[in-house]
Amino acid sequence: MTPTSPIVALDTATAELDPPLAALDLAALRANAADLVRRARGVPVRVASKSVRCRAVLEQVLGQGLTAHGGFAGIMSYSLAEAIWLVRRGARDVLLGYPAVDRAALAELVTDDTLRQSITLMIDDVAQLELIRAAVGSERVRPRICLDVDASLRIGPLHLGVRRSPIRTPDQAAELARVAMGRGFEVVGVMTYEAQIAGLPDSNIAVRLVKQASAAEITKRRKQVLDAVRSVVGKLEIVNSGGSGSIEVSIVDPDVTEVTAGSGLYVPTLFDHYRSFTPRPALYFATSVLRKPTPSIATVFAGGYIASGPTGPSRVPKPVWPSGLRLIGTEGAGEVQTPLSGAAELQIGDRVWFRHAKAGELCERIDHIHLVDSDGTRTTVPTYRGEGNCFG
Repeated sequence: MTPTSPIVALDTATAELDPPLAALDLAALRANAADLVRRARGVPVRVASKSVRCRAVLEQVLGQGLTAHGGFAGIMSYSLAEAIWLVRRGARDVLLGYPAVDRAALAELVTDDTLRQSITLMIDDVAQLELIRAAVGSERVRPRICLDVDASLRIGPLHLGVRRSPIRTPDQAAELARVAMGRGFEVVGVMTYEAQIAGLPDSNIAVRLVKQASAAEITKRRKQVLDAVRSVVGKLEIVNSGGSGSIEVSIVDPDVTEVTAGSGLYVPTLFDHYRSFTPRPALYFATSVLRKPTPSIATVFAGGYIASGPTGPSRVPKPVWPSGLRLIGTEGAGEVQTPLSGAAELQIGDRVWFRHAKAGELCERIDHIHLVDSDGTRTTVPTYRGEGNCFG
C-alpha cells in the first residue's frame, strides 16, 4: 500500500485504539452509494440490511428516518425481529427478504398499526400463510405479503442459482396469490432474486455467458409471472429484483419498481471482480501481532472471521496491509490466532489490516465500527451486536 492508501488514513485515525477493531472509510462508502444510485438510473435502491448490520451506516444511506434519501428507498431485512426493531427506530418501509416463522415476532407485528403498515412479509408456501395466520390470530388483520419467485436458471437437469423459492411458474405464483387473498392477506409484491447474476463475479467467459442467458430467461418469465399475479390481485406496489452485482440487468425490465443492494456499500473481497462496476473497498478490520514464530512469520490475534457460503479460499479474510502478507495454507485464519507469512518487517504489537469476504457478516464479530471521514475525523458507532442484538 502507498502512503496515501485509505488504510493508512484509517490506521492513523484509530492509532490510539487497541485492536481488534473495524474501520469504515466514509469517503469510499459515499462513493459506493452514489455509484449504486447511478447504476440504478432512477430506479429506487432498497438497502439489504444483512449486508450492513449497523444502524448508523443505514442512516448514512437512508437518512435519519431510515426510510428514503438520495435514490435509496426502503430496507430489505433478513429477520422479522430486526424489521420490528428498525421500525421502532423510524423505518417505514421494510421488506422481509426471507419467510418469517418467528411466532412471537409475528404476534407483535399485528399489535401495532405502524408495524403492520411498514413491514411486508415474504412468502413462497401455503404452509407459511397458515403459520402466520395462526400466530397473528384475528381474521380481520391483513398482513402485507410479497411472493418470492425462484429466479434461478435451469438448463435440463442443471440448476444454476441458489435454492430459494419453490414457486417458479406463472400458474404457481397466481395460485399462491389466490390462496393468500382468500385467507385474508394483502398481496403487494413479487420478488425475483437472481443470485446467479448478482452474486457471481465476472471471473471468466463461461460465467458471463451464464449470466447473459439467465438475464434473458428471468426477464421473460418474470413478465409472465407478474401478469398472472396481477390477474388475481390487481396492481402491485413492489416488483423487487437484483443485487449489488446485477443492478444493470434488473433495471432493463420496465416492470421492476426497485432493486436491492447492500454489499456494494462495503465492497468485501467477493465483489472485487465484477465488470459492471469498479469496487472501492470501504470496510476493514485490524488486529495485532502477538508473536513471531519465525523471522518471516507473524501471528496475529483472532482474524478467523470466515464468511458463509461454500467453504474454501474465497470465504477467508484477506490480509491487505502491510502488503505481501499471506495466510498459511495448513492453518488458515484462526478463531484466536492467525499466522501470516511474508512478515519479516512486522514486530510484536504491529497492526495488520484485513478485508472480509462478505459484507455485513463482519459486524457479528465486533461491537463498534469507527467511521473515518476524509479529513481524519473519527466517529464510533455500534453495530447491531453493539446495540445488543443478534437476529440470527
